[in-house]
Amino acid sequence: MLNNELIREDFPILKEYTYLDSASTSLTPLPVIDSINEYYLKYNANIGRGAYKISIEAGKRFEDTRKLISQNLKVQPEEIIFTKNTTEGINLISNGFPFQKGDNVIISNIEHHSNYIPWLNRKDINIKILQADQYGIINPQDLYDLIDENTKLISISHVNNAIGSLQDINKIYKIAKDHNIYLMVDCAQSYGHIPLNIKADIMVFPGHKGIMGPVGTGFIYINNEIINQIKPANLGGGTITNTENKEFTLEKPPHRFEGGTQNIAGIFGLKTAIEYTNQIGIEEIDKYTSKLTQKLHTQLNEIENIHVYGKKDNIKNIVSFNINNVNPHDISKILDETGNICVRSGHHCAIPTINLIQSNEGTVRASLHCYNNEDDINKLIEIIDEISKVF
Repeated sequence: MLNNELIREDFPILKEYTYLDSASTSLTPLPVIDSINEYYLKYNANIGRGAYKISIEAGKRFEDTRKLISQNLKVQPEEIIFTKNTTEGINLISNGFPFQKGDNVIISNIEHHSNYIPWLNRKDINIKILQADQYGIINPQDLYDLIDENTKLISISHVNNAIGSLQDINKIYKIAKDHNIYLMVDCAQSYGHIPLNIKADIMVFPGHKGIMGPVGTGFIYINNEIINQIKPANLGGGTITNTENKEFTLEKPPHRFEGGTQNIAGIFGLKTAIEYTNQIGIEEIDKYTSKLTQKLHTQLNEIENIHVYGKKDNIKNIVSFNINNVNPHDISKILDETGNICVRSGHHCAIPTINLIQSNEGTVRASLHCYNNEDDINKLIEIIDEISKVF
């Protein structure tokens, strides 16, 4: 059973703030910070560049992170490529996938900008938009209306970042495989929050959200069936085995994709974050935060003058809402100034979703993690109730 009081001791910032913005960036526990410090204090050297002890040890620990991730995902280590965030991973695919002119990609109308704009930016391929319902839920059967012989890739978010809606990825995957189409899944809001019992050809992950790792870290899984077809976007140091007469030979994956000096300290911290989350248990985190999410959604709905978005039984860790006729940024500022409550407000880099729910100014978004508790929910509800009565 999850011990919330013990967990909260690893987040000193919670003594001063009620933090409800984990969908943007989760708080970082002390053990992760300690592991970052350990790199700088004990192993502060580049990797793959030196034959001396601390360089070798830093490289080993860096690769240990890759092995840990591959074990968790039940994939091969060479299928894991480190990035600085989910956005970079998606752009690696949008720019490096072997598209031909006339090919098309299917995305949804509720994607984060990072899984929307990179595709719109590809002027040589066609983009098809899968429509979600009013709750931000995709019906996988609607894919049949969009798929044709030129469809090469479907790219969908597992959990929507603006309203928290959860998608049936495995049904989407089955349809994709039946039509020889690759599936990429944006796991930014699910990794570290819920068990990843999904199948996909490509999955992109952040380090700084659900897994509670350092900012500036992330990774992408690309299965061996396609990884050698993806064109690297960042060539240079560490990406080739030889160059001669204007020709060069690429390293094998994953190193051909990891040009230049990596965020070594961040990857040290990422490994500790994964171990920390595994120790708590993803299933326990999901069970615990689901109860908090349901409580928050229910209690907000009981306040007059409030509109709550998303379907209660199909959201994960995110509750978006508005007070009628009040700008969401104003609500966020009031919560901060009166109660040191941190929530996100606005479009959440998800204008397509905001357009779907017809909330022109965006929403107030409260997002939860295992370090939150019922006191956090009660405090938020109390102030929101007071604000709603004033307006």
